Amino acid sequence: MLDLRFIRENVDQVRQAIANRQDSAPLDEILEIDTERRQKIIELEDLRHTRKETAKERKADKDTAEEARDLRNMIKGLEDEVRNLDNQLEGLLLQVPNIPRPDVPLGEDDSDNPVVRTWQESKVLDFPAAPHWKLGEDLDIIDFDRGVKISGSRFYVLKGAGARLQRALISFMLDLHITEHGYQEIYPPFMVKQECMVGSGQLPKFAENIYHDIEDDLWFVGTAEIPLTNLHRDEILGKESLPIYYVSYTACFRRERMSAGRDTRGIKRGHQFDKVELYKFTEPDASDSELEKLTQDAEEVCQRLGLPYRIRQLCTGDLGFTAVKSYDIDAWAPGCEEWLEVSSCSNCSDFQARRANIRYRPSPGAKPQFVHTLNGSGLALPRIMISVMENYQQADGSILVPEVLQPYMGQKVITSS
Repeated sequence: MLDLRFIRENVDQVRQAIANRQDSAPLDEILEIDTERRQKIIELEDLRHTRKETAKERKADKDTAEEARDLRNMIKGLEDEVRNLDNQLEGLLLQVPNIPRPDVPLGEDDSDNPVVRTWQESKVLDFPAAPHWKLGEDLDIIDFDRGVKISGSRFYVLKGAGARLQRALISFMLDLHITEHGYQEIYPPFMVKQECMVGSGQLPKFAENIYHDIEDDLWFVGTAEIPLTNLHRDEILGKESLPIYYVSYTACFRRERMSAGRDTRGIKRGHQFDKVELYKFTEPDASDSELEKLTQDAEEVCQRLGLPYRIRQLCTGDLGFTAVKSYDIDAWAPGCEEWLEVSSCSNCSDFQARRANIRYRPSPGAKPQFVHTLNGSGLALPRIMISVMENYQQADGSILVPEVLQPYMGQKVITSS
């Protein structure tokens, strides 16, 4: 959430930033209600002052008592009006996206995201590369038909070595981030309260893409970013506790409303998937450098797995709602012949912290300030699994297991047997 005063004092900048994002927000309505609210507050303070002065001179006569009663009613009426305007403003402010950093490139969509670096050349196999869905079916490690039978379209079943490969990737990524990158593991609930969705920036903007249990009013998480943001909701952290690094595995649930026919083959897009998430709470001055570190931590997963990848900086039109700056990590998949986004690493500045009321005290006795939050996949399945399967496939249809995963898998190759 943006600070209302910042919007009021920098309306042209905010308006241009929203236009650069190819987005919209009710700025005019916000400013109109803000003006009305501030006028009501002036009237309210004047009435309170009048009541205070009248109370000093009050005499026990009927006329004065009636005037005091009328004054009380007027004050209560104005308080109700201000409270109603506050609620309207809060709802409108929740619809305003974050302001991109000045160094974010201008652009309309993901085709305008510049590549900032690459690692290894895209692998070209010396035999016709098979896509992961064919590999999975031929090796009997992915069952698409039974996934659809159980749950419908965009669901699948991992079997045998397929399930072990996914579990190995999750365990390897968690261990790497915990033991070498200094993150603390968190295992959070996969369902959260509505205020958690608001605090992380998922509501109200993305309500149609989120699964919701109406009876208990619980929302299924689409990323561990949601519960991790809210771990410290309504808290004041000590300066000595920052930065805080968390890593978390969760199943993720999204409706994934897509165009008909888009990415319908394989496991690239589904309503349920797994992800290892990296999350940071930092001081404001450190958040930009912490974004670079977080991105490097996520990159190292690809490097350890030996997967070619590229880093793209997101342009203004592709930037996430809560982010001021982001990088995508795309791993190469030779069977699909495409780059697959396996991580999006973002600095959200104080945007989520304002919504979730997460602050820190810069020094003893100092006024609390909002922390900055950062997040990024470290990494996301099943796309990293697709990249592993397609890059490590052999001419005979088997799949070599990357060396770093062999201790977790207990095998060096996945075969049809």
